[in-house]
Amino acid sequence: MNFDEKYLLRCLELAKNGLGNVAPNPMVGCVIVFDGKIIGEGYHQEYGKAHAEVNAIHSVKDKSLLKRSTLYVNLEPCAHFGKTPPCANLIVEHHIPRVVIGCVDSFSEVSGKGIEKLKNAGIDVSVGVLEKESLELNKRFFTFHNKKRPYIILKWAETKDGFIDVERITEIAGQTNNEVDNWITSPLSKQLVHKWRSEEAAIMVGTNTALNDNPQLNVREWKGKNPTRVVVDLHDRLPQNLYVFDKSVPTLVFSLTKQEQENNLTFVKINDSKYLIKEILDELYKRNIQSIIIEGGATLLQSFIDQNLWDEARVFVGNNYFKKGLNAPVLNGNLVAKQIIDSDDLMFYKQIK
Repeated sequence: MNFDEKYLLRCLELAKNGLGNVAPNPMVGCVIVFDGKIIGEGYHQEYGKAHAEVNAIHSVKDKSLLKRSTLYVNLEPCAHFGKTPPCANLIVEHHIPRVVIGCVDSFSEVSGKGIEKLKNAGIDVSVGVLEKESLELNKRFFTFHNKKRPYIILKWAETKDGFIDVERITEIAGQTNNEVDNWITSPLSKQLVHKWRSEEAAIMVGTNTALNDNPQLNVREWKGKNPTRVVVDLHDRLPQNLYVFDKSVPTLVFSLTKQEQENNLTFVKINDSKYLIKEILDELYKRNIQSIIIEGGATLLQSFIDQNLWDEARVFVGNNYFKKGLNAPVLNGNLVAKQIIDSDDLMFYKQIK
């Protein structure tokens, strides 16, 4: 690993601190090096606040050293006025002679303009150092802007014999049978799932999952922001006493009949159920929701899989058997990693390209 890669790696480490707090902005870290030593560093901490380059430059005590320093940043500095002034302008103003960039920002309002501004000011610019790692870090941001939809994470837990839920008697004397033990994974895995929720913009479940499990879909066992809840209830089957209707968290409910809003609860009318997934994703894109976890149920998950509308999948296999019940989704993807979480196996998949 050379010096440029060493300091870019530090940028990536810093940038990760913004996960869950900076969206829909990208995660960015910045390091300033003089004479082989880091004299300043920073990262984008919260959406709407100072960018990484600003925080790094402000952290340098002796600003006169900037004229002889190298600035490292994992993403091309912005060149447009948004919530904050352009970072490229600030770099030019401080006469920083060299800038090393992890990857180009493909967002249309940046897309090479920051690099062009730096080069036009006579700055020595290097691009593509740890490019693969830089692109991976901001996979949500790039997917959102390049594919015009959120980054989609599928998540479920299944038993060793391949079931996602127990066999349910759907209705007894007019009431849904919810009093069943269908828990598959360990408490440690549950805590990890809550951590994941805090890192994404939204979380989605289908009608049956909301009806059978009455999930809260929030962050209770981890410190962080609650994602926007997204519920599919096309035929208005869900009773209003479920947690998803408690208005404690911003919630979108997709329906074939309703279009209304009250406090944190918004009903969005679907035009055609045949194009349900596309309509949902288009609406989430309009609402600037950059990433989403699909947590169930099996039908909803399989719909995303069958339409190739997913980016990664996280599948727990618990240490138990149901013998019969609801089959887990069938996934055709690349297994890229495997972990053991307490008594559970956790598999990570990505789309086959």
